[in-house]
Amino acid sequence: MSKIAFILLCHKDPGGVIAQAERLTAAGDCMAIHFDARASRQDYASIRAALKGNPSITFARQRVRCGWGEWSLVQATLNTIEAAIEAFPDASHFYMLSGDCMVIKSAEYAHDFLDGADVDYIESVDFFTSDWIKTGLKEDRLTYRHYLNERKHKRLFYWALRAQRWLGLKRRIPDDIQVQIGSQWWCLRRNTIEEILTFLRDRPDVLRFFRTTWIPDETFFQTLVRHLIPEDQIQSRTLTFLLFTDYGMPVTFYNDHFDLLLAQDYLFARKISADATEMKARLGRLYATTGVTFPTSNEGRRLFEFLTGRGRVGRRFAPRFWETETSLGRERELMIVTSKKWHVAKRLVERMRQATGLPAIDYLFNEEDTPLPDLGGLETTLEKRTRHRRALVRMLFDYYGTDKLILCMDTANLDLMQDFYSDHATTRLLEVQCDLTDRYLIGHVRRIGLAGDHTPPDTLTLLLPTIRYDVKFESDRIRDAGFTGFHRLRERASVAENTASLTAFLDVPEAQAQEIAATPDLFAD
Repeated sequence: MSKIAFILLCHKDPGGVIAQAERLTAAGDCMAIHFDARASRQDYASIRAALKGNPSITFARQRVRCGWGEWSLVQATLNTIEAAIEAFPDASHFYMLSGDCMVIKSAEYAHDFLDGADVDYIESVDFFTSDWIKTGLKEDRLTYRHYLNERKHKRLFYWALRAQRWLGLKRRIPDDIQVQIGSQWWCLRRNTIEEILTFLRDRPDVLRFFRTTWIPDETFFQTLVRHLIPEDQIQSRTLTFLLFTDYGMPVTFYNDHFDLLLAQDYLFARKISADATEMKARLGRLYATTGVTFPTSNEGRRLFEFLTGRGRVGRRFAPRFWETETSLGRERELMIVTSKKWHVAKRLVERMRQATGLPAIDYLFNEEDTPLPDLGGLETTLEKRTRHRRALVRMLFDYYGTDKLILCMDTANLDLMQDFYSDHATTRLLEVQCDLTDRYLIGHVRRIGLAGDHTPPDTLTLLLPTIRYDVKFESDRIRDAGFTGFHRLRERASVAENTASLTAFLDVPEAQAQEIAATPDLFAD
C-alpha cells in the first residue's frame, strides 16, 4: 500500500500549517516541511514546538529565503525532499503541497488511487512547441542568465536581459536536455525522486543551467522526470486542482465551492480562501474518513471557462464572479462616488483628497487614461480592470498603504457596485445628483457616440428625452438596490444638507465635510 511523504512549502499562517500537518499524518502518511526563511522566526519556532512529538513530521535542514520566479523555490523543494528521503524510508510517493492547498478526497481514496497505477503524476509539455506560457518571457527564460528577481527589481531585471542580448551572451541549453514545462504541483514515486537526486550529483552542468533560468519551478522537475523516466510511466497531469485566469492569477475557492471541489478528479485543491473557514473545517475532517465514495463529474474547468467567457455571475454556486479572485479585506473601507457628470465627481473627489488626505481614483472602470500605478498589467485596459475588479482594487489598497480608498464610477455601473457591496469590506456609496440641462445632455450624447457635430437638431431633440430618462432610470436603480451606507449629494440641496451627507459618507468631522460641501462652483459645467 502506498505511503505519501508530503513536501510542504509554506511561508505564513503557523496555525494552519500545524493543522494541515496533523491532519495529513493522522492517517499514516508523513510530511517534510520547509518554512520560508523570510518568515518570522517566532512562527517557525511555534510550528516546530507544536509538531516536535510527531515522528511522522520532519523539517528541511536548511531554510531558504524564497522569491517568486527564483531558483530559491526549487532549492527549498530539494532541501525538503532530501529531509523526507532520509526520515521516511518507507514512503512510496512524494507529493508537493503549499500552505494554500487542501485535501478534497479521503486518505483511503488517495492511497487506492496511487496504488492503481505505477506512474508519476507531473504536468510536463514541450517548452518550445506548447502554448503553456500565455504572456511574458518564453525562450529568454532559458537562453539568458537571470540573477535578479523581476518582481523586486523590475528595471534591473530587464536591463540585464537587454545587456545580455546586446553583448551576444545567449547560452546553449545542455545538448541532451529537452526542456519541459508544467505545473509545479506534482506527485512522484520514490525511485523517481532518487534518480533525480543521483542525476543532479552526476550532472552539475544541468544544475548550473537551471540555477539561472527564470521561473525554474515550472521547468526543473518537469524536464528531469521526462529525461529520466520512460514515457509510459508518466501521467502528464497534476493531482492538485487549480485554475488560473487568462492573466495568470490564481482562482480562489470559497465555502460554497465544497461540492464542486469534491466532484473533481483530483486529490487536493488550491487556492482555498483564508475566509473559507467552514469549508476548511469540512475538508479537514474528510481525510480521515473511510468508506466514502466520491463520484466525479470533473466539471470545474469547463464551468470556469463557461462563466468567465460570458462574464456571468456564477449562480451555480452563489452570486459570485469567478474572477473576483480575492476579497478586499474585512478591515478596509471602499467609498464609491457615482455621478453621470464626471467632471463634477472629479472636482468633488479632488476636494476630498485635499481635505482628508485619502487616496482617490477617478473613473478607472470608465476612462482608459485614468492615471494608475503599475499593477502588473491589470491596469492596462478597461476590460482587464473590470474583469479583475476586486484584485485590481485590492492592489490599489496595497499600493497606497491604506485601509480607506475613494473610487469614481458612472451611474450605469450598478453591477460593479453590487459586486463590491458583496465583498467582506465595508462599502459606502455617494450619488452626486446634478441638474441636467439640454446643453449638457447634447454634449453627453456626442461624447458617447450617439451623435456627431453634424447631427441635425431635430434628431437631437428626439434623443434628449430618452437620454434624460436613461439617466433618471440609472439613479432609480441605485436607489432601489437597497445599498447600506448610501448617501446623496444634490445640486439643489443646501450646504448644510450636503454637509450631513458628506459627514456620514466620509466618516469625518462636520467641519471638514462642510469645507468640501462649500466648494465654489462645485456643480458648475
